[in-house]
Amino acid sequence: MAEQFKISDEMKAQIGWESSPWRFEVTTTSVRAFARGVGYTDPVYFDIDAAKKAGYRSMPAPPTYLGTPVFMPGKTDDTFSHPLDARPDIKHGLMGLLDGGTETEYFDTICAGDTLTVVTQLKNLEVKDSKSLGKMLIITTETSFKNQEKKLVALQRGQGIYY
Repeated sequence: MAEQFKISDEMKAQIGWESSPWRFEVTTTSVRAFARGVGYTDPVYFDIDAAKKAGYRSMPAPPTYLGTPVFMPGKTDDTFSHPLDARPDIKHGLMGLLDGGTETEYFDTICAGDTLTVVTQLKNLEVKDSKSLGKMLIITTETSFKNQEKKLVALQRGQGIYY
């Protein structure tokens, strides 16, 4: 448990850092698999004709599904398929990690056939106290999702809590 922790000038200098862009694909198969996996039964997630009849250009991505990151051997992470530089290099020395939550804001519909370009930016660092964990470093990131027309379709904000 960290009783003393300060954000260094070197850490502060990382605010504004951006990852390399990487690609997410939204396919009919991935839309169906995600929808099925979370229990959706609306035909728009399974049938292109039903989706078009409902006014979509193709099957819409279900809520919280933003596509599948494209894996590139030697260029992306073996587990999560993000670029190898997708995380800022913040040397904080804290060993524990908690997910502080994620929220997604949508600006347009994402559909099967879309290719999204994704970039993550470090937005903020702050220290908070916890009675049980001691000093915690809260890292806030924002990830933008732009479609093949370079239109922003979603922003995802997340926090990691190191202790």
